[in-house]
Amino acid sequence: MDELLSRRGLRAPFLRIAKDGVVVDPKRFTGSGGAGAEIADQVSSEAVLRLFAEGSTVVLQGLHRLWPPLIEFADQLAADLGHPTQVNAYITPPSSRGFSPHYDVHDVFVLQVAGTKHWRIHAPVLADPLRSQPWTDRAGEVAAAAEGEPVIDAVLRPGDALYLPRGFLHSATALGEISAHLTIGVHPVTRWAAAESALDLVRALAADDPALRGSLPLGVDLADPRSVRQHVTEVLGGLRNWLDHVDPDDVADRLRAGAWAQVRPEPVLPLAQSAAAAALTSDTVLRLRGRLRSALREAPDGTVRLIGGRRTHAFPAETRPALTALLSAGELKVADLPGTDDDRLGLARRLVTDGIATVLGADDA
Repeated sequence: MDELLSRRGLRAPFLRIAKDGVVVDPKRFTGSGGAGAEIADQVSSEAVLRLFAEGSTVVLQGLHRLWPPLIEFADQLAADLGHPTQVNAYITPPSSRGFSPHYDVHDVFVLQVAGTKHWRIHAPVLADPLRSQPWTDRAGEVAAAAEGEPVIDAVLRPGDALYLPRGFLHSATALGEISAHLTIGVHPVTRWAAAESALDLVRALAADDPALRGSLPLGVDLADPRSVRQHVTEVLGGLRNWLDHVDPDDVADRLRAGAWAQVRPEPVLPLAQSAAAAALTSDTVLRLRGRLRSALREAPDGTVRLIGGRRTHAFPAETRPALTALLSAGELKVADLPGTDDDRLGLARRLVTDGIATVLGADDA
């Protein structure tokens, strides 16, 4: 924690500070990094020290992008669960509380790392809230519910874990020493996301319907619902008809694209892999990039589309056997790729420079 706060050039989006439910203005703990690093929102370690000494909670956000062990942990967890993940850390001074009772719109695992913390958990005021339904929209209900009997009233110690499904109200107070815990956020792919994807498809399909593109009569009185009720009724009927044209596979593919866009495959070492790609031989072994969500699709023009994470790559049809082998086995030799020596080396370099495969052993050089 101290290294991140003092020596890594941390910027405000990766740090929040709060005390007794009030979030501190980032201007109170950020500033310029000095000569050659004048970016104005860099964290000031001495300002963090003062605020922490005054009882404020320090929240390190997005640790799944900053700290290598947590990068590996969060990425693998997302691969196992099939849902995007994030990691934050909360460090609270003794006998202090950073946040008032609230709920999250994603599932949370609390992992107590150091010190002890007293948690009070209450039943939801809204089951399974969506991202568009934050607790601040129901602040009064949340505050009232938090005055009632908790469903969990417990002290977490190092090594303890607590699961909080989205929507459950929670607040926590550090006890007699500094408390630190990680929150592993799991962002669920929901049925509502499927509904949104289906409606997006309806919007795209229905635009081809001449009846739905028609204009309302001249002189229509939009202030009088009765004057447009019949038109609206016909529009709703038309939309229902188009909803029947939506292919469930297309909805599923949109869900896949949305989820894959939020998760990261294994990081690559750009310089090491670039050098290795330039020095490929027929004996070089390529390895499918770790935790890369991938799939092959046939394209109408006869090419093969490799979906890799948030990107889609087009390859000649004759590469399909090799790409299938790479995705199923996880690795293959350059010599196993199709075509002439030049074809094989060209395809191998593209697989590496596009971030689909890595050269085995290059990162250890």
